[in-house]
Amino acid sequence: MTFIEKLRRKHENPIESAPVTLAFLGDSVTQGCFEVYQNGQQSLETEFRVADGYHTKLRHLLELCYPAAPVNMIHAGISGDNVVSGLARVDRDVIPFHPDLTIVSFGLNDCCRGLEQLEVYKTSLKQVLKKILDAGSEVIFMTPNAMADKVSFEVTNQVMKEAYAQMVPYAADLPVYMDGARAVCHELGVPVCDCFRKWEMLKNNGVDVIRLLSNRINHPIEELHWMFAVSLFEMMMKEDV
Repeated sequence: MTFIEKLRRKHENPIESAPVTLAFLGDSVTQGCFEVYQNGQQSLETEFRVADGYHTKLRHLLELCYPAAPVNMIHAGISGDNVVSGLARVDRDVIPFHPDLTIVSFGLNDCCRGLEQLEVYKTSLKQVLKKILDAGSEVIFMTPNAMADKVSFEVTNQVMKEAYAQMVPYAADLPVYMDGARAVCHELGVPVCDCFRKWEMLKNNGVDVIRLLSNRINHPIEELHWMFAVSLFEMMMKEDV
């Protein structure tokens, strides 16, 4: 990717080379959301730990390799967001900062709108990707982690159990949404960092993936953010991407 070439030039000649900017557009996982707790009788709140998110870990990997080339980071992840909302704000939250590379990741909240909204998801995702490409940024679409397909026995809070029970049925729709996202990316020539397939691989090999979710429904634990970071790092380094 030309992003790595720009980063390499900045590392080798910091004075003469332009700054390098990396943007992230997505939902709560991109924002850096982890555990969920009850705040009030019916209100659920999320713990935010941006420093533990995959974008921070990715920057750490890049800075290990190119220590003289600091990376400007644009964090445009919002908890509860979907790609329709992402389309509405991409002109405000990403494009004005002229990123060299933008990581887009949506699907967890989108699939909870049901399969009847699949075409809306695909159309909106296509528009988001085209806007970013037309603005001159490279793009990678990153598929998300798997969702819990049942309410874990570890969830004992009644408010959380009721909220999770409403989300669990949509876990079966997430693979269909990801197939749709892959088709859109193939049409546009956008590379896919397919972390969802890695989560499916874990599940198919007997891993209890719900235990890998910090909130036991859709936020990965910190250690699994390394999977996202390393997968993105490897894709950036590929010469044929």
